[in-house]
Amino acid sequence: MKKAYFYDTMYGRIGLAQNEQGLTNVFFGRTVAPKVYELEKTPLLDEAARQMQEYFAGRRREFQLPLAPEGTPFELSVWEALCTIPYGEIRTYRQIAQQIGRPTACRAVGYANGLNPVSIFIPCHRVIGTSGKLTGYAGGLDMKEKLLRMEGSFPLGRGEKQK
Repeated sequence: MKKAYFYDTMYGRIGLAQNEQGLTNVFFGRTVAPKVYELEKTPLLDEAARQMQEYFAGRRREFQLPLAPEGTPFELSVWEALCTIPYGEIRTYRQIAQQIGRPTACRAVGYANGLNPVSIFIPCHRVIGTSGKLTGYAGGLDMKEKLLRMEGSFPLGRGEKQK
């Protein structure tokens, strides 16, 4: 059974969940929450919350935690590619599709991006539409914009939100 706990952050209340292998879920907005969990604070969840708070405060650029997202092999390949996007940089869905060797799978990459259960730690917010517009983010486009601005990577001049 997964263990989960909620933490108050400068961006609101965020839930974190883990299994025996590592962090499995970050949930806020419409992000992926575990179906079943036991409410319990653990050392791993506390450490994840500490690192997340440091990230939000601009004092951390990389996370050092065991991650254990659950998904299909395709989703896992997308999430692995997302982890290669450096802090302060953005990529398009097309670039991620090309990176994983599936250049015509832009929509599937977008779908997998939206299912990322460990958002923030796996930086799906760093992926934008090919046009440069902010598109889909389970945590909400406002949160995506805040994270990109915080990292200094908001696509200035091209960053209109797509309706």
